[in-house]
Amino acid sequence: MTSRGITEPVLTVAETAAADRFAMERGIAGTALMEAAGKAVAAAILRAKNQGPARVLVLCGPGNNGGDGFVVARLLRQAGWEVALQLLGDSARLKDDAAFMARRWTEDYGGTVAALGTEWPFAPDVIVDALFGAGLNRAVGPDVAEVIARANATDALRIAVDIPTGVMGDTGRAEGTVFDAHRTVTFFTRKPGHLLLPGRLHCGTVEVADIGIPDEALTAIPPRAWRNGPGLWLDHWPWPSLDGHKYRRGHAIVVSGPLGATGAACLAARGALRIGGGLVTVACPADALPVLGAKLTAVMTRALTNDGDFARLLEDARHNAVLLGPGGGVGEGLRAKVTATLRAGKRVVLDADALTSFRDRPEALFAAKGEGDLVLTPHDGEFARLFPDLAASQMGKIERAREAATRAGAVLVLKGADTVIAAPDGRIAINDNAPPELATAGTGDVLAGFILGLLAQGMPAFEAAAAAVWVHGAAAASFGPGLIAEDLPELLPAVLRSLRAR
Repeated sequence: MTSRGITEPVLTVAETAAADRFAMERGIAGTALMEAAGKAVAAAILRAKNQGPARVLVLCGPGNNGGDGFVVARLLRQAGWEVALQLLGDSARLKDDAAFMARRWTEDYGGTVAALGTEWPFAPDVIVDALFGAGLNRAVGPDVAEVIARANATDALRIAVDIPTGVMGDTGRAEGTVFDAHRTVTFFTRKPGHLLLPGRLHCGTVEVADIGIPDEALTAIPPRAWRNGPGLWLDHWPWPSLDGHKYRRGHAIVVSGPLGATGAACLAARGALRIGGGLVTVACPADALPVLGAKLTAVMTRALTNDGDFARLLEDARHNAVLLGPGGGVGEGLRAKVTATLRAGKRVVLDADALTSFRDRPEALFAAKGEGDLVLTPHDGEFARLFPDLAASQMGKIERAREAATRAGAVLVLKGADTVIAAPDGRIAINDNAPPELATAGTGDVLAGFILGLLAQGMPAFEAAAAAVWVHGAAAASFGPGLIAEDLPELLPAVLRSLRAR
């Protein structure tokens, strides 16, 4: 699961530094890595401005990110472009590879170095942010902030080296004044800050450049996070077999709320069926049966007139996956159903009201988990009800989700425009294909149904959750403006056809 091109690993700032060291320990000079990084950025600029030479302002910092900037300046000067370079700090204090590249710029190519914040010699067509990179973990000072604000106010093409200044590489937090890049060129792998909000909003289009770090670095430094995509889970997809039948594809149960709250269960059931569940039944209070019967066709219904009916439902081994929560009603009744379902060893998805029902007793939820897989699908508010200490902490979204998944012994889908899927063993998938049109009522119910349908078919829980999140986003993106939750199951077949073609 670590081969680039099949999956996209995401490394932290520390892991990326370790990959650099791995390369250098195997004889690749740091200057060679820096030259390759600067060359990748210069090439991206040349592609973007292919109409001819332009005026470029390169803003360099005092570390290796600034060293990359010196390479960019030199290569664009060689290409016949007009280049001005400004440096934060004294060039005499640059160290190691950055100092070497600064000397090449000044001594070999006659480049000049102005102090950051001095008057620009021209109105730039391109501005390169090579100030700090992903290692910055604080807001920039006022002098740097003033330069960044001026750059953001121009019409120039803005290119960030590694990550825009002001974006935290490990968390995606944006501190103080942040460079708003149209394009970001990073190296070897993405970092969490390229995918998580709000950092992603400042990156523009992200290009990952190969600068010569061997792929074997990913064996020595095994990634624990990946950008969510088919390479992560497609090998586990439960495609129908020619000799199969519906009973081999699982029987999913969606537990509905009362008469006035059946819509969420219908959306989830439709999603579970559309994604391939062999049979889907909505179990509901008796008074909701006529409404559900009128709404559903291929999805079956079953009345729950008393606690014994639900117990008998769970006793049937064919009912292998259960979703509780959508429209379920917060309270003791739903808590009891959740506890009974977990103790029955079913594969379980808990969403919405099922999560909120345990807000005062999350430890009771975690203690009730049996041998079956459990997937929790909270948004930020529901997460805070189950994990108030984590929600109030200064941890980034990845670490919050990872800790919560470990604590709960469950796969956790922390929803949002940058949904994070966490496994109890520490694996993380970061999703970035969700369009803004998903911010509408009922889409989360469909997502819960997608996860349920894949669990019913036997897909491993982490892969099922990651796959469901991705196809949910892909389906929504294929529709665009005007999307409503009811559209999502009907958009899924085209997404599945494209996946199968792979």
